[in-house]
Amino acid sequence: MSERDRAPVAVKAPRRSRNVLSAVLLTLACLLVPFGALASWAAHGLTDTGRWVRTMAPLAADPDVRGVVADAVGDGVLREAGPAAGTGPLRGEIGPFVHDAARSFTRTEAYRTAWDAANRAVHDAVLRALRDDGAHGAPVTVDPAPVIARVKQQLSDDHVPFAHRIPVTHTRIPVLPAEDVDRLRKGYHVLDTAAFWLPLTAAVLAVAGITVAACRRRAVTALALGTALGGALLVLAVAVGRRLTLADLPDALHRPAAGAVYDALTATLRTVSWLLCVLGLAVAAGTWLTGRYRPRLAARRHARGSAVPVADPVPEPTRARA
Repeated sequence: MSERDRAPVAVKAPRRSRNVLSAVLLTLACLLVPFGALASWAAHGLTDTGRWVRTMAPLAADPDVRGVVADAVGDGVLREAGPAAGTGPLRGEIGPFVHDAARSFTRTEAYRTAWDAANRAVHDAVLRALRDDGAHGAPVTVDPAPVIARVKQQLSDDHVPFAHRIPVTHTRIPVLPAEDVDRLRKGYHVLDTAAFWLPLTAAVLAVAGITVAACRRRAVTALALGTALGGALLVLAVAVGRRLTLADLPDALHRPAAGAVYDALTATLRTVSWLLCVLGLAVAAGTWLTGRYRPRLAARRHARGSAVPVADPVPEPTRARA
């Protein structure tokens, strides 16, 4: 066999190996993109107290959330009033009035102040417990005294009668049991590590896959389509997670309120998921259009450059006859 017959095989083999390696790297990058977005959202979006309070603040005006809060406040007032008011016929007489008063309270500025303060206090307590590796076997508790003090001040500013007589007592309200705290602490550390390394690894794999590809335009197109597919799967995962979360709730009356909270918490994740879809499809469309029309444009420019008008030859001067 001559050298002329062996040359095409020697050229095709490196191109094939480069394409296979590029495909593996790009596939891994596309798989890590949705997991990196999910880890970043969980590690950064849910662990910032200020962002948490701003995210939960609009839920204070949600009718379903207000109904759940009013029921909880009304039942708590009846329990604190004593066994006579908490059970028996007296509960049926004063219960509707207490719940009506609780529902009226959820429309006041003091309620919104209490909502923000309670969310901040609970989030701070849970976050401190997750970040403290030495607090093993300890539950998460919250002291409601600062929240009560803020509500008392707001009611006094609104000139509510007897608001200054509201007692501010220090007690500890359990938020999370000790076994749940230990389990969540491990998950928090895993998410904190994954939020840094998964996006970085995905970016490195994507750059490496495009670099080693024999046709980089096709590699960029494949990466863009894979990113769009990952974003679509993330949107589907958020929707499925919402359905499963609401289905596990024992009380069907609280599902609308829980759905509102879930939607508020995952709003940023849904936005990022749709951005991945749109960005991936836009880049894929751009690379396809450039690959389809660039040769034609290059051919036209080449044709225009080659069609340079040639100057007419200068006629030689005629010699005078001798």
